[in-house]
Amino acid sequence: MTQERILIVEDEPDLRRVFVEILTAEGYDISTASDGEIALRRLSENHYDLALIDLYLPKADGFQVLAHLQRESSSTSAIVMTGYGSIESAVEAMKNGAVDYLTKPVAFDQLRIVIRKALDVRQLQQENWLLRHQLKTRYRFKNLVGTSLAMQQVFHVIEKVADVESTVLVLGESGTGKELVARAIHFNSHRAEKPLVPVHCGAIPESLLESELFGHERGAFTGAARTRIGRFELADGGTIFLDEVGDMSPALQVKLLRVLQEQRFERVGGTKSVRVDVRIIAATNRNLEEAITRGKFREDLYYRLSVIPLTLPPLRERKEDIPVLLQHFMDQFNRMRDRRLQGFSPNALHMLMHYHWPGNVRELENLVDRVVVLRGQGLVELEDLPEKMQTSWLPTHPAATVEIPHEGFCLDIAVREFERGLISQALQKSAGVKNKAAQLLGIKRTTLIEKLKRHSLLSPG
Repeated sequence: MTQERILIVEDEPDLRRVFVEILTAEGYDISTASDGEIALRRLSENHYDLALIDLYLPKADGFQVLAHLQRESSSTSAIVMTGYGSIESAVEAMKNGAVDYLTKPVAFDQLRIVIRKALDVRQLQQENWLLRHQLKTRYRFKNLVGTSLAMQQVFHVIEKVADVESTVLVLGESGTGKELVARAIHFNSHRAEKPLVPVHCGAIPESLLESELFGHERGAFTGAARTRIGRFELADGGTIFLDEVGDMSPALQVKLLRVLQEQRFERVGGTKSVRVDVRIIAATNRNLEEAITRGKFREDLYYRLSVIPLTLPPLRERKEDIPVLLQHFMDQFNRMRDRRLQGFSPNALHMLMHYHWPGNVRELENLVDRVVVLRGQGLVELEDLPEKMQTSWLPTHPAATVEIPHEGFCLDIAVREFERGLISQALQKSAGVKNKAAQLLGIKRTTLIEKLKRHSLLSPG
């Protein structure tokens, strides 16, 4: 577990020294300040889990220190100390952000109890904050949708690996739902009440990724004005999800390997080892075995990460899930956008079943969001779909012979798109002159105009 850091703000040297001895023996990482100005400087430069503050200090009093905490470091808990005759001041301090108070002379057993209680409450508050933002719905596989055999196999693997500590490597193309798998594993494990911390390695500049993962000490680099904890420390007791781990630099791969082996690391610019208890789930859309042969990825790290590999199939290989996914996202976006879309017409559904889906489930989700907003109600028709989806499966030459696929196809759609392609070709050959295009097609100009309107091809001229 990460060692908890406490700042003792006390101007009496003997009492300060006793506090340090007692709390160091309890396993805390202790810093001290002998007056309010030093305390303010310490809090500006470093992260602390708790500050133990005497209310009456030289240079800047305890209320000023509390005000600084409220403005700049609200995640740091504060306990104030005051004499028996100043209980009113302690109550006022609690109104200003202190979580508890101690009266002098301090009973050391009470000191231990009050500090432990404050730190436990702080930890619960942090975990609840993370869970509220990450776990808006406690689910098993609620957001992983699919009835296909391929997805049932994925669900089976998740159930098997969720409650073990093995590292999981999720493989799959972009948009297949790798982060959803990581969430399903975490929230079905015994770590579910602890944080799940995602890190998108490919989206963070390499120069910042090390600090993002492991934190940094004050002065470690230009702009590092204070100590900052990293994502691994935030995930202590829980799970860290390293998305696109294949984009990680060789130097960071070495550090990650050490964390996997020893569960410890140093912050950037630091020398003190930080120990954490973290489960790692990694994901990539890259072929890591190929990257190993090209010297771009460490082989020893690959085998550490892929103790349990889990491959997500692309949407084009599980098209039987498309109707279920369409319904799932339609229900979701109808609620979110206050719309009443009823579904997809047979022609529109047929076209979506034949589309290649290069963006996988994410592309399908974005499509449904779009048609829910633009259509709003009723059925989605063929003309509501993007043109690339309407024409993606037709032959490139409009006059080419269409071969009927084994699963069949919609004749009305094929005829319509065949006609559209011929009209487009005639317009190209006639440089957009409609009389000439109509002659090429052997139809009247007025008939061509009607067809142009029907196919949304009409332009001035």
